[in-house]
Amino acid sequence: MSVSVDSNRQVVTVSELTRQVRGLLEGAFPTLYVEGEISNFTRAQSGHWYFTLTDDKAQLRCAMFRGRNQAIKFNPNSGMQVVVRGKLGLYDARGEFQMIADFMEEAGDGALRRAYEKLKAELQAQGLFDQERKQALPSLANHVAIITSPVGAAIHDVLTVMGRRFPGMRATLLPSQVQGDEAVPQLVKALALANDYQDDPFDLILLTRGGGSLEDLWAFNTEPVARAVAGSRLPVVCAVGHESDVSIADLVADLRAATPSAAAELITPNAEAWLGDFKAYEASLVAGMQRALSDRGRELTHLRKRLRDPERYLQELQQRADDLSRRLVGLAQRQLEGYRFPEWQRRLEAAVRRQLDKQRSRLAALRLLSPQAQFDAYDAQARALRDKLTAAQGALLAAAGKRLDLAVGKLNTLSPLATLERGFAIVEDRDGHVLTQAAAVKPGDEISARLQAGRVKATVSSVESS
Repeated sequence: MSVSVDSNRQVVTVSELTRQVRGLLEGAFPTLYVEGEISNFTRAQSGHWYFTLTDDKAQLRCAMFRGRNQAIKFNPNSGMQVVVRGKLGLYDARGEFQMIADFMEEAGDGALRRAYEKLKAELQAQGLFDQERKQALPSLANHVAIITSPVGAAIHDVLTVMGRRFPGMRATLLPSQVQGDEAVPQLVKALALANDYQDDPFDLILLTRGGGSLEDLWAFNTEPVARAVAGSRLPVVCAVGHESDVSIADLVADLRAATPSAAAELITPNAEAWLGDFKAYEASLVAGMQRALSDRGRELTHLRKRLRDPERYLQELQQRADDLSRRLVGLAQRQLEGYRFPEWQRRLEAAVRRQLDKQRSRLAALRLLSPQAQFDAYDAQARALRDKLTAAQGALLAAAGKRLDLAVGKLNTLSPLATLERGFAIVEDRDGHVLTQAAAVKPGDEISARLQAGRVKATVSSVESS
């Protein structure tokens, strides 16, 4: 019997083959998610987990090493439906392919979580989470719309905190289901109603509910609710679940609070702090008014010291007028000693006008310096005194005029001009000196004779001394 041997065949070892198959598996299948039921679950002393994922037609061996399974927050057991994330590989010792898992979650939450992550990525790419588009909250909201269940713990917590911190803030409940099939349309409708409320418009919206599972909170992770929050004209504060729960609505809202109570803390000011601020403002205003009144009091005292008694000032003016009248009479008497009466009269009249103008100016200045409210009582008295002063000045001027007329009469009687009117002449030499003796000239000198009307020049032909 003869055996033929193919000289072209290539023979590999088992280990080489398994390495090649492992490379093909790892290259063809990147990280993937596999859902199935756990069977044959084993926790090794090393801390590694070994189990099999099965469905009604096949099974897949899996291993999850200690460094990865420590992050899992639930206890997997045989019979549990899970979703496992990992990479395919080959276990060389048995020649079996298996999955090396790096993450595990329960199957129900897993589907929701994947939907959550998908919607989150889409909305984030569209910019709905950007801080630039978020609205600022009012410092004090006059009217707050609270969208939540009327029978849940959230509304009780919110109203309790608001009543404690700022009882004067008004809030209106817009009731809505917060889980279940009807929650999404009711939440969207409540958000629209809050924005379009006309009777007593809202300043702020609080969207909230208490804690629960991912499935319980799912209405707040839907696209219709997220877009209704993003499209709100009013600022939206969102507080869904507990501190560790972060919904899509939380990310889109203008402000996220960890819990309903924390949200109420954020939107209500502290009444005690405000009262303290108001008291500080009141004290500051009182102190400012006291300082202002003190300053005005000092100014008033200073002005009172500078202000002269109007009656006393008018008396001084009257005394000054008497002095001026006496000076005018004396001046008139001195001027009458000369003979240039018209010039003296003009100077006298000008002096009288100047003094009267000064008196009027001083009276006008006195009225400007005097506060009108304080001097109204003196107005009638001032006018009476001014009239008396004018009458006294008129009487003084009339008496001075009479005395002046008398003096002028006497002056005219003694005046050389009257002598000239009777046919006499005043003879002067060429230098203008009045000649009283014939010996003061000699024949040939030029002389002039002043007549009552005109002047005559002549030459002396002879001199006769008596």
